[in-house]
Amino acid sequence: MIRVILCDDHAVVRKGIRDTLTEAADIEVTGEAASYTEVRETLRHASCDVMVLDLNLPGRGGLEVMASLRESAPLIKVLIVSMFPEDQYAIRCLRAGAQGYLCKTGDPAELVTAVRTLAQGRKYVTPEVAQMLVESLSDPTQEALHATLSERELQTLTKIASGKRLSDIAQELMLSPKTVSVYRARVLEKLRLSNNAELTVYAIRNGLV
Repeated sequence: MIRVILCDDHAVVRKGIRDTLTEAADIEVTGEAASYTEVRETLRHASCDVMVLDLNLPGRGGLEVMASLRESAPLIKVLIVSMFPEDQYAIRCLRAGAQGYLCKTGDPAELVTAVRTLAQGRKYVTPEVAQMLVESLSDPTQEALHATLSERELQTLTKIASGKRLSDIAQELMLSPKTVSVYRARVLEKLRLSNNAELTVYAIRNGLV
């Protein structure tokens, strides 16, 4: 039996994923969490072979949760299931240690296949991601500037480009407004931009929003 823990801050999304996975006779959902804190608590009493993890979590984001898992529970395989498009986030997640990446808009049957693949000790990517990986290896100079951003910097970029104020972003990410301002300054510097308008244009041109 493949034991799975779900981590997504939207209960409706977790229910959809749980319903899809539990239709498979060889998969059992042993726990659910909506944040990094809940993940740690869940792992104290629930066994896990594969964690289905969202990127956009309150407080510590998905990549930070994954980094913590590598230290505390290195045997757990991580499947990122995110609303963010594959062409912008999949390679970033795989490089950070995820064993698989799926977009939430994909075929539900693919989710079951991905979980089984990870449980067998193999990585799972779609053909589109596989092609991107090949291209990034053959021509690393083509990597976009935003590939250098940390997870928090990338989150700040996408939220600013979506029209959110720094105070709102701080509340969503459970950070201080001053910290978010620091992330914004770093994003501007790394992307060689000057203001929020240019950030928004960059995000749209690169398919980040």
